Amino acid sequence: MPIGTVKFYNSDKGYGFIANENGSGDSFVHASAVERAGMATLNKDERISYELETGRDGKISAVNLQHA
Repeated sequence: MPIGTVKFYNSDKGYGFIANENGSGDSFVHASAVERAGMATLNKDERISYELETGRDGKISAVNLQHA
């Protein structure tokens, strides 16, 4: 599972981005993934482990979030 740091998350808009620690770029994260993980929100600079999933629209996003 990749580990990254929350770069930005806006709970009002329902999305954010996680910067991967290995430098491979940022991963999109949707509010539904945060809710499924049992988290209320994500905080800037919080370390998160996650998996990447390709959605029906072909976009890749972070899922199965856990505190790292």
